[in-house]
Amino acid sequence: MSGNTQVTITRQSGYQFLVDFGEGLPQWLADEPAPLGEGSGPAPDHLLLAAVANCLSASLLFALQKFKQDPGRLVATASPLVERNDQKRLRITGMRVQLCLGKPAAEIEHLDRVLAQFEDFCTVSMSVRQGIDISVQVLDAAGVQLKG
Repeated sequence: MSGNTQVTITRQSGYQFLVDFGEGLPQWLADEPAPLGEGSGPAPDHLLLAAVANCLSASLLFALQKFKQDPGRLVATASPLVERNDQKRLRITGMRVQLCLGKPAAEIEHLDRVLAQFEDFCTVSMSVRQGIDISVQVLDAAGVQLKG
């Protein structure tokens, strides 16, 4: 993670915002779902879920590669728990992230050590966790739950 990371958000129309990640990176159009927006792009909650799931995926890959292990295909699915606070405002109060390895656990050496440490490498999820509960589940290619 770069210390000088910056994202610029510019309103286009309605609830559509152009998300500029900086030079050399593609821009995204973010939009709220109907009835506020048109749903023509990911909403802010999508972006938050994507950031957490992507960081956890990269951290798991990093931890595996420390032991020279390849997970094969790695798929992350993130979903929010949305509730109303005392003022009746919607808030994301939790997240569930499922990471699925592309190989059976038996084919990955040192997996117990990897699973014990990978979350600590994730800057985004560990930061978000200070305010939102995140439960993480890891499955192998056969669907065997390895963590969570």
